Amino acid sequence: MKKIILILGLLGSVVTFGAKLKVGASPVPHSELLQLVKEDLKNENVDLEIVELTDYVTPNLLLDSGELDANFFQHKPYLETFTKEKNLKLESAGNIHIEPLGVYSKRIDKIENLKKGGVVAIPNDPTNGGRALILLHNNGIIKLKNPQDLLATEFDIVENKNNLKFKSLDAAQIPRVLEDADLVVVNGNYAIEAGLNPLKEALIIEGKESPYANLIAVRKGDVNREDIQKLVKALQSEKVKSFIEKTYKGGVVPAF
Repeated sequence: MKKIILILGLLGSVVTFGAKLKVGASPVPHSELLQLVKEDLKNENVDLEIVELTDYVTPNLLLDSGELDANFFQHKPYLETFTKEKNLKLESAGNIHIEPLGVYSKRIDKIENLKKGGVVAIPNDPTNGGRALILLHNNGIIKLKNPQDLLATEFDIVENKNNLKFKSLDAAQIPRVLEDADLVVVNGNYAIEAGLNPLKEALIIEGKESPYANLIAVRKGDVNREDIQKLVKALQSEKVKSFIEKTYKGGVVPAF
């Protein structure tokens, strides 16, 4: 971590001030968790600056360009896919939590009541789109050619007994079409932001065994930076675990 050293007068005292650690994050729950540990990091001589971002593209581009020191919004399959497509050199510094993907509806109260020809809104980014389809496959709504394919698309559906029509949208926008679709598949953070209760309102929800843990992403070679290590340690603390369990009540699950 870069430091500024001030030498005070004849006493030769040295006071060390931490440089800013800029972390891009989705508002909920990522930014909230960062706010929770901000004072703890200050006591560790890390001046955390939180930059809130609401999409799934900008945070990685800003990190790669050096405008951010880290970001906190994504899971490993998304990070791997995005960095491969954009030829970026980013990696994970540690897992923090899981946001179970959920299926919601304003038109039906049980998945068994799903009508033929219904519209299903799913995220349009490859990894979360595939994740949504796998969730639907695992619950018998559709059948995929290969349910282990994390990048599955609607063209990989081999059985669609209800003749469902799939609409791919930006993940952040999906809660807004809840009234206009028969089913919407929503990421946990966007469900919480939209006032949805994943445990009470989701017709289907991923289990705690989900491999899609949200992580701290950094540029390759920065994992062992002192300030990055302090950030990860603070977020993987009992304090954060307790906060997650009490605040999000199953909508967010610790992954450490």
